[in-house]
Amino acid sequence: MVLVSESRGAVVVLRLNRPDARNALNAELIGAIGEALAAAEADPEVRAVVLTGTGDRAFCSGMDLRSFAEGGSPTPAQQEHMASFGRFTRGEIGLPVVGAANATAVAGGFELLLGCDVVVASEEAKFGLPEVKRALFAAGGGVFLGTRIPLAVALEMTLTGDNIDARRAYDLGLVNQVVPPDQVLDAAIALAERIARNGPLALQATKELVRLANIDPEKAREKQVEWQPKVFGSDDAKEGATAFIEKREPVWRGR
Repeated sequence: MVLVSESRGAVVVLRLNRPDARNALNAELIGAIGEALAAAEADPEVRAVVLTGTGDRAFCSGMDLRSFAEGGSPTPAQQEHMASFGRFTRGEIGLPVVGAANATAVAGGFELLLGCDVVVASEEAKFGLPEVKRALFAAGGGVFLGTRIPLAVALEMTLTGDNIDARRAYDLGLVNQVVPPDQVLDAAIALAERIARNGPLALQATKELVRLANIDPEKAREKQVEWQPKVFGSDDAKEGATAFIEKREPVWRGR
């Protein structure tokens, strides 16, 4: 099984499970990630997702170059799920996704983390986009790194292909927390649970609007006009106000 899924209350933990290949991405794993994220998004009981890797050698080493060199086409089922995977890497999955970088994440593995909304990283992890060292470019979202960090740093990382350590990634705002390796998953789940306690419709709107505002403020303003009556007029908005007045925890319905 290339991807292991585990429910932790309202949080689903997805674990890349190809440790012998440093959790490298092949068609089977990409399809499995897309399928699992689509299933989580469709489940009203799921409020957040944690994405992590198996083992201590790598979170994900990127594209499986052996599989790439051998060629071959994904199955029709894998192609279908790859659409959901693409939505994830573009930040378009409606659920909040917490990355748990248990170890180094490079190339497509680093791009997986860019698709996550917040990231907890091992203090021993390294991050990078080394595609140019293999005469490729970071086609899974890495070329948009300059929307996340200063352009000069994004160009340095993508043109040299060199890695940065976890502390520099934190200083650049690429990861939210840096913890010892054995605390990564617990810290990521705790962060996901904090997020999951909030109103699901509000989370979906907030994620879309904040991400969109980062690249297209005018379009984000237009989208906010669409979202505002849906969210502010929702049952959950009324429940949030009522729970505050009654000094109790809200019971969300997602509508």
